[in-house]
Amino acid sequence: MTSRRAFLALGGAAVAGAALTGCSTSTSGSGSSGSGGGGSGGAASTGTGGGGKPLSVYVSQQSSFPQEQKAWFARIQKAFQDKTGRGVQYETYTSATEEQQRIQTSVVSGTGPDVYEIGTTFTPTAFATKSFVQFDDAKWSAVGGKDRFTPATLAMSGPSPDQQIAVPFTSIPFVLAYNTAMFEKAGIAEPPKTWDELVADAKKLTTGGVYGLGMSYKDGFDPWKFVWMFANQYGNPLVADAKVTLDDPRVLRAFQAYFGFLTKDRIAPPQSVNWTGADNTAAFAAGKVAMIVMTNSQVLPTLAKSSLKSSFALAPIPTVPPGETALPAGGVPATTIVSGQNLVVASYSKDQDLALEYVALVTSDAEQQHFSEVFGVLPTNAKAAAAIAGGNKNFAPVLAAGRTARPTPFTGAWSQVQLGLTNVVVQSLPALSSGSVADSALTGQLKSLQETAQTAVTKAAKQ
Repeated sequence: MTSRRAFLALGGAAVAGAALTGCSTSTSGSGSSGSGGGGSGGAASTGTGGGGKPLSVYVSQQSSFPQEQKAWFARIQKAFQDKTGRGVQYETYTSATEEQQRIQTSVVSGTGPDVYEIGTTFTPTAFATKSFVQFDDAKWSAVGGKDRFTPATLAMSGPSPDQQIAVPFTSIPFVLAYNTAMFEKAGIAEPPKTWDELVADAKKLTTGGVYGLGMSYKDGFDPWKFVWMFANQYGNPLVADAKVTLDDPRVLRAFQAYFGFLTKDRIAPPQSVNWTGADNTAAFAAGKVAMIVMTNSQVLPTLAKSSLKSSFALAPIPTVPPGETALPAGGVPATTIVSGQNLVVASYSKDQDLALEYVALVTSDAEQQHFSEVFGVLPTNAKAAAAIAGGNKNFAPVLAAGRTARPTPFTGAWSQVQLGLTNVVVQSLPALSSGSVADSALTGQLKSLQETAQTAVTKAAKQ
């Protein structure tokens, strides 16, 4: 019963907002919504096999690539049946809320999918339930060994190297995209290394109806990542040793910088107050903004089909925060969270060995490279990632970002923090639309969030 109570206690925040799935992003529209070859929330594809009931696998739908996902299901089903004699039945989810509810139902009932694909920032909540298999040396060996994976992708597998439940499946590091033709015309030789350089470059690029920096203030996933990034660069990890530090001048400064791109620097278009990540990508593809940040490799298929296909490049996000020429004392060069999808095996599964064979298959060199080529994500398999980066210049900076990705705090209450930061932005949108966000309003919201987040983190630490 302990695991069930823990999930009900920790998972409640997840239902409140679809901000749990680490890879979920509206940047490219290829997250976990839409049709993936079957009915929403149902079995998207079934391979029955001939040696017993099929392995049940729960995955996110690829809304921008429904036919490609259907073909991928068939590919894996055939390969798995050829290898094991058993089939694979896929069930899909369309949102983080649906994901959380399905797992909660399975944990409480003790029945459900054998394998789950979950977001990196949801992994701490899943770990707190004590309902998923912990990987010892033998289990890691069964899926190819830890050295199969890019080291940074293992950062969200568990709270410590000897307490890991999650095998990395996809990696979606965040980077900067810029219009190379606009940079050349403005006499800018290279992408910015600091945020002050980015602002200066963006001001040069803001001309003739084009803005230097696209923003997505109304997005459900992007805003909190900016605040997390700036706060870490200023020296505040937000949560450390079960202590929350949201009511802090560095967090206020992070929000000020984030909103300031529109209100102070005037390098972002006014309409970006109402933009999602998909809107931001579309504006960049149409040449309406010269740079976008917090984008990822999933935009490559979209940009390859746009008029910008030969006039863009990707680069790491600047590591020095706004208003600084170097990292402040205690600051870290955080630019991207460890973002992507993990695979976990249910403790109640009667086919755990078979589940490990599935995980080994889909994280193999060949299958990881194929998945990346089809869906635009970065492999977690180190050899496949190197092969992808070598074959496409645009993947090299994404791979570099992935190597230095930093994990969000591994607490079952992280969702409370993440959702709370997003809510501060949501509550500030009316003022942002009017041209300014008062420091007093931000301070009040952060003080309230500090109290609720600390309560949640303290409770999670006692589970």
